[in-house]
Amino acid sequence: MVLKLTDATLRRPAPNELTAFDAIVVGAGFAGAVIARELAERGDKRVALIERRPHIAGNTYDHPDERGVLIHAYGPHIFHSAFERVYTYLSRFTEWRHYEHEVLADIHGTLIPVPFNLNSIAASFDAEKAQALTELLLERYGQGSKVPIIELRKADDALVRELAEYVYENVFLHYTEKQWDLTPEEIDPAVTARVPVLVDWDNRYFQDAYQGMPAVSYKSLFEQLLDHENIKVFVNLDALELLDFVEGETPDAPFDAVRLAGTPFEGLIIYTGALDELASRRFGLLPYRSLDFVYRNYDQSRVQAAATINFTVSQAYTRTSEYTWLTGQDIGASSVAEEYPRAYTDPCAQTPYYPIINDENLAFYARYQVLFAGLDNFYPLGRLAEYHYYNIDQIVLRSLEMADELIGN
Repeated sequence: MVLKLTDATLRRPAPNELTAFDAIVVGAGFAGAVIARELAERGDKRVALIERRPHIAGNTYDHPDERGVLIHAYGPHIFHSAFERVYTYLSRFTEWRHYEHEVLADIHGTLIPVPFNLNSIAASFDAEKAQALTELLLERYGQGSKVPIIELRKADDALVRELAEYVYENVFLHYTEKQWDLTPEEIDPAVTARVPVLVDWDNRYFQDAYQGMPAVSYKSLFEQLLDHENIKVFVNLDALELLDFVEGETPDAPFDAVRLAGTPFEGLIIYTGALDELASRRFGLLPYRSLDFVYRNYDQSRVQAAATINFTVSQAYTRTSEYTWLTGQDIGASSVAEEYPRAYTDPCAQTPYYPIINDENLAFYARYQVLFAGLDNFYPLGRLAEYHYYNIDQIVLRSLEMADELIGN
């Protein structure tokens, strides 16, 4: 029988019930669900999966809104991957709807494809200059290459630098400042590298070999993924109420042991939440960016020219996403979400979406990391626990590889 959401909403477990499990996995997003399945199936371990939200599927959780439009509650998530292992693995739990994501940028009212590509050049410059830029980029970098704008800004050719400045100003700069509330210089260079110029006429946002959307829903995928006799799912249960740690000699010293409901626990603990929360934020709140969503409803199946439109030089929101593009629904109704980045200041009311990666914040995170480093049965996993940005495929692969290490190939 496939796990249903109502089946996961279980009674509160007794403490001695949890200590009887071989492994405790905290968090029912992709990181937690994949490692739970692997430990249960390949490792033959009894796994308790604990989730403090009232649902499984983490930030990919989707559900029909009041008009029947399947929306993603925490912003749009599109599966794409170059990893055959990840695609093959997830295909066990879902069929796929063919979908290749396209994004447009609204630049002073003109819609152009992003990543900025050869079609974008044709839409942004006069024909003669666009032709010259196209020929120059193809000759210098080769068709299909992705060239970071930071590299183009250093080019010795004035025309290439002109292109780089245009992209920097109109696609990257203001969008980045809205997204992060930081100047580009204050952000890790890896963020800049995520905004390349694509030397191609390919308007797809991703060029990965494997792309698509779950044929039914992400929630359905997770129901299949967690349907195993060795897995017990507990939602509406906060691990912070269950886990505590034997302190070291100083506030910065590693913990000596972990306890589950006050009892020493020697089984595996895979933790996908925020480490600062688990340590009662003794050093302060780790910096993240959060998001607010405002939904607009329409009495037609499509209102946008593409699934996502980035507002790179205008509007207080960064982008709008129309979910009927992602789901393929044609029901005479549509929902469009406006996305507003926010500072992450209230863990009780906000969701931490994006770690703000720079040297200072990584050093801050490392202080928390040290606290847990001495626990031989405790494993941080995922975007929050590792303070690292992961796409869906990256965290699935990371979880599979952790399972390889824990239970063998």
